[in-house]
Amino acid sequence: MIAFLFPGQGSQHAGMGKELAENFSVARQTFEEANDAIGFDLASLCYYGPEDDLRLTANTQPAILAASVAALRVLEAETGLVPAFAAGHSLGEYSALVCSGGLKFADAVRTVRQRGIFMQEAVPVGTGSMAAILGLDLESLGVVCRDAARGQVVSPANYNSDGQVVIAGHTEAVSRAIDLAKEKGAKRAMPLPVSAPFHCSLMVPAGERLADVLADIIIDEMHLPVITNVEATPNQDVSRVRDLLVRQVSAPVRWQESIACMVNLDVERYIEIGPGKVLSGLVKRMAKESTVQNVQNVADIKALVK
Repeated sequence: MIAFLFPGQGSQHAGMGKELAENFSVARQTFEEANDAIGFDLASLCYYGPEDDLRLTANTQPAILAASVAALRVLEAETGLVPAFAAGHSLGEYSALVCSGGLKFADAVRTVRQRGIFMQEAVPVGTGSMAAILGLDLESLGVVCRDAARGQVVSPANYNSDGQVVIAGHTEAVSRAIDLAKEKGAKRAMPLPVSAPFHCSLMVPAGERLADVLADIIIDEMHLPVITNVEATPNQDVSRVRDLLVRQVSAPVRWQESIACMVNLDVERYIEIGPGKVLSGLVKRMAKESTVQNVQNVADIKALVK
């Protein structure tokens, strides 16, 4: 069985989607649809940057979504491959929902644009941060977060793979956690260049605002299950989608468990669709017997066609 995977924030880069748009009309049309949905030239931002503007959360999220769905539509048109499951890392869950048919693309673009704004505005710039902790077991990391909190917030935000966890919270608490993690024997503990502390309780206000946006969005019947970040299990129940997306903003991304779930469901081939190869690297570490491929340019499409 095949699973389609979709990247999240951090995978963006100037030039993403440009080659596909130059070679496939369906990719061009996808970017044009995104431009119309949010009322500015998102395509040019994806193609040419500048990187500083592309890194702004309110721009990053619709940009990655558009580049991912453009690649998805080219893949579908050129290969006819049909996945058994879809999954996405944080923002990528919206791309997965578009893939499933649950979300209309234009609605998804507008929603993640708002999601980015809400997440950025939930915490004043500089107040929150994130850090990657490598080579520390989860029990020790839990102790680190508890000891570092001191009345503030710091907690796991992304369970990416065995020994690779991202934490988020108040900047001072995250800094204390970095020092404590090193003392506990972490191989690496380093701050990440992000603009807000995603996937922790500081994001609850953003989730509440997002709920109001999602209330006006129609969720259509899903023709394949999406492995959700919040539960790391397949969901095809339309009535649950909004709640899962709201909870996702402040809950940790359970990516390691999501891959384990797909392995247990007999997925043997994973195709990462969109900019970057971050998810492919994680899958290779966790599902060593599987086939892992990428789709972000013309060469990738040709390789899949062969």
